[in-house]
Amino acid sequence: DSSFIVQFLSSPKYFKEVTLLLAGGTRQRISRKNLEEIAPLTEKDYQVGGCTALLDAIGGAIKHIGNIHKYARKEDVPTRTLFVITTDGMENASMEYNSEKVKSMIKEREENDGWEFLFVAANIDAIETASRIGIRRDRAANYSVEHGTKAMYCALSKTLREYRRSGSISE
Repeated sequence: DSSFIVQFLSSPKYFKEVTLLLAGGTRQRISRKNLEEIAPLTEKDYQVGGCTALLDAIGGAIKHIGNIHKYARKEDVPTRTLFVITTDGMENASMEYNSEKVKSMIKEREENDGWEFLFVAANIDAIETASRIGIRRDRAANYSVEHGTKAMYCALSKTLREYRRSGSISE
């Protein structure tokens, strides 16, 4: 559901671009689009396939956004970058990236560029999985697909609005 994107980005003056990447073949749906250009996700955009190339999606997204920032004009690089990773399954299909490589990429971006990462997952231990790839335990949360996907996106939207307002995520 892309409704949380619309809620979060209701004030375009704060955002230069939106990028959304979907694991499961790591398809790129939206890249560097303005809010008014984003169409709602459909079943055609996101199809359950039983495989989750989570590490490839995360590593590929970090590389993709890093390259955009690297080659952009200085004034076009955002002052803050927040990665929100959501998944409903465990890693079982990545071919290009492993946990150590992704952990190294996350550490480099946090330390050198001030990027922040959130990890929200269902059907796996989100805190343990986030820790394995270098995301702080207090930046990870579990949700229930059966009972809480909508609630998770509402809570995530609230967190992202706070981040937009204050520039940080409360502990």
